[in-house]
Amino acid sequence: MTSLVIAEHDNASIKGATFNTVTAAIACGGDVHVLIAGSNAGAAAAAAAQIAGVAKVIHADGAQFAHGLAENMAAQVLAIASSYSHILFPATASGKNIAPRVAAKLDVGQISDITKVDAPDTFERPIYAGNAIATVQSADATKVITVRTTGFDPAAATGGSAAVETVASAADSGKSSFVGSEIAKLDRPELTAAKVIVSGGRALGSSEKFAEVMTPLADKLGAAMGASRAAVDAGYAPNDWQVGQTGKIVAPQLYVACGISGAIQHLAGMKDSKVIVAINKDPEAPIFSVADFGLEADLFTAVPELVAAL
Repeated sequence: MTSLVIAEHDNASIKGATFNTVTAAIACGGDVHVLIAGSNAGAAAAAAAQIAGVAKVIHADGAQFAHGLAENMAAQVLAIASSYSHILFPATASGKNIAPRVAAKLDVGQISDITKVDAPDTFERPIYAGNAIATVQSADATKVITVRTTGFDPAAATGGSAAVETVASAADSGKSSFVGSEIAKLDRPELTAAKVIVSGGRALGSSEKFAEVMTPLADKLGAAMGASRAAVDAGYAPNDWQVGQTGKIVAPQLYVACGISGAIQHLAGMKDSKVIVAINKDPEAPIFSVADFGLEADLFTAVPELVAAL
């Protein structure tokens, strides 16, 4: 029984979600192999070989993998899939784009967003926006799995000494091509990787107030900025700040929620945070039910006071 982790990387280094996925693969039992499919990605393959718990790195190099196009990545996974009992992807935009193609081609059911491995064929995953946990058992010969990275601790980036095996690259599918990308330059940590997140809700009232009140707190804490869906829909914050069921799933060391009522869709995206601090003037706000520390106060008064105290 051997598991294959499909690594996310930038051809030079391994992205954080891969380390959590390796931990999930180790829990499935047996050896863990990591696939690095990229263009001139030797450095990424060498980095993957250092991950604790990885027995082998499979390196496929080709220009068709430079941008991680799902069609080409799926073809490469399928080319080596017969050797593996479990194929695991991080439940990121990239992983959720490739995994269903692999599962469909293998004619197996995909097991999505797992948060725990109970047995090699049995997994737990949240349903109903995290209100219930489903235990899923699969009889498929190959388990195709996406891993909710907040459910697993990251594997150590060093300490391993896996062999790197170069394999033939799957041909370019010709079904899609990379046209271009517009990358937002962030002065702050990336939301899903941040150790501290400061989030604001609709109570802030405007994008100007959002910046005026929340930015100083984020600066003091060295935090990433987040927002509720209501704040994003109202135009107070950009779309890529949205935390929740339809936004990003986060689990930082510290999550500070200011003026967020705590609708279940938002809680689904952040309730795994290690410490949750809520500031809200409504004593009945659902956010207080998951908060470790709650302050019933007007955020326009409390947040500046907090910034001054820091």
